[in-house]
Amino acid sequence: MRDPRYDILFEPLTIGPVTAKNRFYQVPHCNGGGYRDPSAAAAMRGVKSEGGWGVIFTEQTEMHHTSEITPFIELRLWEDKDIPMLARMADKMKEHGALAGIQLAYSGINGPNLYTKEVPLAVSAGPIRTFTNDPVQARSLYKDEIKDLRRWFVNAAKRAKIAGFDLICLYGAHGFGIFQHFLSRATNMRNDEYGGSLENRSRFAREVIADMRDAVGDTMGITLRVSLDETIGDLGFSNAEVRDFVEMNKDLPDLWDLAHGTWEDCSGPSRFKEEAAQEVLVKGIRELSSKPVVGVGRFTSPDVMARMIKSGILDAIGCARPSIADPFLPNKIMEGRIEDIRECIGCNICITGDMTMSISRCTQNPTFMEEWRKGWHPERMNAKGDSQSVLVVGAGPAGLEATRALAERGYDVALAEAGTVLGGRVAKERLLPGLSAWGRVADYREYQISQKPNVETYFDSALDADSILEFGFENVCIATGSTWRRDGVSRQHVVPFAIDATMPIYTPDDIMAGTLPSGKVVIYDDDHYYMGGVIAELLRSKGCDVTIVTPSAYLSDWTVNTLEQHSIHRRLANMGVQIILNRGVVGITSGTVQTNCTYTDQITEIDAEAVVIVASRTSNDQLFRDLMARKSEWADAGIKTVKLIGDAEAPGPIAWSTYAGHRYARELDGEDIGDALPFRREVTALGDL
Repeated sequence: MRDPRYDILFEPLTIGPVTAKNRFYQVPHCNGGGYRDPSAAAAMRGVKSEGGWGVIFTEQTEMHHTSEITPFIELRLWEDKDIPMLARMADKMKEHGALAGIQLAYSGINGPNLYTKEVPLAVSAGPIRTFTNDPVQARSLYKDEIKDLRRWFVNAAKRAKIAGFDLICLYGAHGFGIFQHFLSRATNMRNDEYGGSLENRSRFAREVIADMRDAVGDTMGITLRVSLDETIGDLGFSNAEVRDFVEMNKDLPDLWDLAHGTWEDCSGPSRFKEEAAQEVLVKGIRELSSKPVVGVGRFTSPDVMARMIKSGILDAIGCARPSIADPFLPNKIMEGRIEDIRECIGCNICITGDMTMSISRCTQNPTFMEEWRKGWHPERMNAKGDSQSVLVVGAGPAGLEATRALAERGYDVALAEAGTVLGGRVAKERLLPGLSAWGRVADYREYQISQKPNVETYFDSALDADSILEFGFENVCIATGSTWRRDGVSRQHVVPFAIDATMPIYTPDDIMAGTLPSGKVVIYDDDHYYMGGVIAELLRSKGCDVTIVTPSAYLSDWTVNTLEQHSIHRRLANMGVQIILNRGVVGITSGTVQTNCTYTDQITEIDAEAVVIVASRTSNDQLFRDLMARKSEWADAGIKTVKLIGDAEAPGPIAWSTYAGHRYARELDGEDIGDALPFRREVTALGDL
């Protein structure tokens, strides 16, 4: 059943004393759960084992209490009490034949220790480098403390062995790990045998790996994750120096795990990073060592994966985000079901879970992190309930996912779309600059629906309450989306502000419909996600003189959580877009936009020929309201339930919509749980008084 072109992806791979069954290697990735939700994280990894991954790693695991990154929620291996939690995860990882790996991290200059209150220890003294600019500094490790640090790594390795792990990854990439801090002259200013030359800066890695090999190397493979290029200037650990390091220490780890220097560079969204974007940086390193190499690059194409191995660039295909979007990616390739893969769209919503210290989501895979909490499986739906038929109104991401999942359960589904294409907002947004990959949200679901004999799709079907009451469907799901407001109501303004009728006003809906302004355009962005920046890029590329105004201190503020805020600002600034921060809009007159300082309220005017308002959205819920007003007629019409979902209920990111559609499908005909929680949660046991 498998295409022979992909046979190479299923060859075993030896990593020290252990062997992976194939080349699919889930590199460490966070999930917003960490020590708070260990069972949820364990079940999530277990599903990947079921899906065919050969190697599965934990997230960053803090291995000693003197280095932690609160408020971020990562795993911990501080003492023996942490072993049972991690053992459960290792067991789940190995349940279907995968190797279980744990990433051990000591954060050094990145660890503010806000929870433990320990003085941070780093390779060299300096301010803590975090996303939150904590006003804390670390001091340099004394040489005796470097010996302590080596011992702490060995202790953690021994605990990892007891927990049942097969592999250890020593974290030295993305600027977050102590091994990178020793290797980089930007963080290593030492003048002893651990600083200066590359040989000296490599000493700590050599010592720790030798120590670990003596302790656990007979049964555990030891991998080292290092940056391909820090891209921070002359002092940074450059790609050339990485190659020197590997050649100098060619047999040091059992596997080289290579990733770009910063997290933003390594895991940039599809808007800024193509598949296999790190190929140039990693090419040729495999020839410098006898040990295997794994690399990443948001691999979604089996052809690209096979090429990377056949050409000798990589020995294993490292995936984080693609393994989230489809935990069964390896099995689907093995079974010849390429068309059934839920491709990662590179939106980085999964990363926002870690950045916001919350349970992660995935736009493509609504079951991500709900495997334990709700018992959701990415490939299996619960059995059909008592009713037979469902009408889904609206074919956006919520309606499409509801239709797909309902059909999987066995319901007869009619999907009514007012327009002539499927996808709703996705069909429009995929045409904006850099967002073409987002169209996979619609493409995957459209294909899956097309294979279902129990789904009928109707276009040009703008339904009203009268027609729905006539149809006789037992269940009605309203997924009619939302509309961008043009009156400025969002965060700065809770009521409309003054707008002169002579000023041309546009919304994102107008832009996506092809109605574009010209000349001098001011964009007022009080949405703070990607839309304002994308429209600025589009209009500037069309020759407009663009100024974007936002009340925030950052352009596209929330995209800090998707690792693209710097890229957005840099791209627009380089295109000549004028960016005005910390200013809102309080009025629009003929030819001018009145802005106010968010701190002093001082008014400044900007000349404009047109204004694009990127504010909030209004739910398109009138059909739902009309049906609710006629609830007394439902029984005669055969209607049992009417439910409003997705943007039509409350506008949000696309991942919120696919989740809403999936949840509706899962819970239809379910039992009434009353006031009980709709998910399981881990509750920490009380300690002794």
